[in-house]
Amino acid sequence: MPSPYLALFAAPGSRGFAAAGFVGRMPLSMMGIGVVTMISQLTGRYGLAGALSATIALSAALLGPQVSRLVDRYGQRRVLRPATLLALAAAGVLLFAAHYEWPDWVLFLCAAGVGFVPSLGAMVRARWAAIYQGTPHLHTAYSFESVVDEVCFIIGPIISIGLSTTWFPEAGPLLAGCFLVLGVFWLTAQRATEPVPHPREQHTGGSALRSAGLQVLVATFVATGAIFGAVDVVTVAFAEEQGHKAAASVVLAVYAAGSCVAGLVFGLLRFAGAPARRWLLGVCAMAVSMIPLLLVGNLVFLAVALFVAGLSIAPTMITTMALVELHVPRAHLTEGMTWVSTGLAVGVALGSSVAGWVIDAAGADAGYGVPVVSGAVAVVVGFLGYRRLSRPAPQRGGTLEQHSEREERHVA
Repeated sequence: MPSPYLALFAAPGSRGFAAAGFVGRMPLSMMGIGVVTMISQLTGRYGLAGALSATIALSAALLGPQVSRLVDRYGQRRVLRPATLLALAAAGVLLFAAHYEWPDWVLFLCAAGVGFVPSLGAMVRARWAAIYQGTPHLHTAYSFESVVDEVCFIIGPIISIGLSTTWFPEAGPLLAGCFLVLGVFWLTAQRATEPVPHPREQHTGGSALRSAGLQVLVATFVATGAIFGAVDVVTVAFAEEQGHKAAASVVLAVYAAGSCVAGLVFGLLRFAGAPARRWLLGVCAMAVSMIPLLLVGNLVFLAVALFVAGLSIAPTMITTMALVELHVPRAHLTEGMTWVSTGLAVGVALGSSVAGWVIDAAGADAGYGVPVVSGAVAVVVGFLGYRRLSRPAPQRGGTLEQHSEREERHVA
């Protein structure tokens, strides 16, 4: 690993919370696609599979920011452990109900309960911010965490889909639950690096979502999340139509590998000027990269197209987290980062659900129209909200350009 990444771990305790965060984020890539694979294996209904995955994502979108807001106020250990136990209980009943063919409404109710799962990525990034806030190391830390996200998306679907298709249908989501409880309890056992909770009087400004810049980021990432949700569901269906359903995990891993490579390189770079410009360029690149999916005819070409598409993901996500840190007060940082994940979760819910309906009605080839349309929407919203991202962030002092200049002087 290049020296800037190694330098991150000079901070005491950083290796431990980074490792725990990796384990705890595995369910991020395993649960949704695992439920899709499980339900399609048990019932053959992609519409139901996509709707259940969407329910999990929407529930997490509603509950996740509230969990993170409590974390900012009371601390990670006091909030994450009970929230995780609630999510695990709901997931356990979901697997039981699916296996014994209980009514659909029971499945949806359990899927909604899975939404209590905490955002481990936001928790780990908050720990990095507490250590390196105001230094160039924070850019490298965010880049590292984006790479960790993508590594999870490389190996998570392979494990989840592979287990559910070769062992038994519930195996993928079951292992995801095991990773979640291990990661959360490991992370929260590390008290020395836990960010200090902010007292009630520092939360008088209301939700972090009152920030105009954060509103733009969340709205854009609803559309971006729809890209991810649709690609996951359609790729599984496309691979099944090609007669190689298990290969979907490998194709989705290639998608994440492209993002992983780009994230590693991006973390080594230092940029001058406003980060909002880089963010908008990344959103446009993500949208354009979806167009070739309409033309693929086999799994090999699909894998190549998705690898290229993945190259724009991590840099855009890294810049997004940097913008959150600039636009959101420190007392609301974990909540602000979770709102971005919420936007993605809502988008994943919409994308997977719509894609499932399109597949049932017209086949997998037509399903790739969903991420193309989603990318176009993301670009439109990004352009409309660009000026908000470029405006001064009062709680930080000065414009975003001035902040970048101060950071450049620090590097020098």
